[in-house]
Amino acid sequence: MNETNLKEIFKKQQNYTKNNDQDNIEDALQVIGFVVGDEEFAIPILNVIEIVKPIEYTRVPGTPDYVLGVFNLRGTVFPLINLRLKFGLPAIAQDKDTRYLVIKHEDRTAGFVIDKLTEAIRLKQSEIDPIPETFDEQENIMESMQGIGKREDRLITILKTEILLKKTF
Repeated sequence: MNETNLKEIFKKQQNYTKNNDQDNIEDALQVIGFVVGDEEFAIPILNVIEIVKPIEYTRVPGTPDYVLGVFNLRGTVFPLINLRLKFGLPAIAQDKDTRYLVIKHEDRTAGFVIDKLTEAIRLKQSEIDPIPETFDEQENIMESMQGIGKREDRLITILKTEILLKKTF
């Protein structure tokens, strides 16, 4: 085999690898994983504006208990929602792992109190299962879930950002 043939083979291999990598990127959903209670959830990474350590917030009267109030992040005021309370779990004191996950969908933005940040995850479409049909009876659950991601030894509930940001108060 001469040098020209080797270069052609190498070039074909590079093109094949590039095309396959592009397919894998397009076939994947990138999410940010986090824990609320004992469960792991995720939202699409493109909806995440920022993740911050807890800062002061101001309570707003007349809002549901899961709406803690509003907070100021670099001159912009956002509502702050405690996901534990929104999901029907008991409140706990904030600790060193607590974070505010600031997310946006279209023109709506809010901060969500999460118990712990896990990691950025790339899930292939083949690793995401649809919502089980048994949840059909509970419409609010079906409406808020995008799918169930499978990672090694754990399952991750992928939430719909637009539903999390839906104003219900």
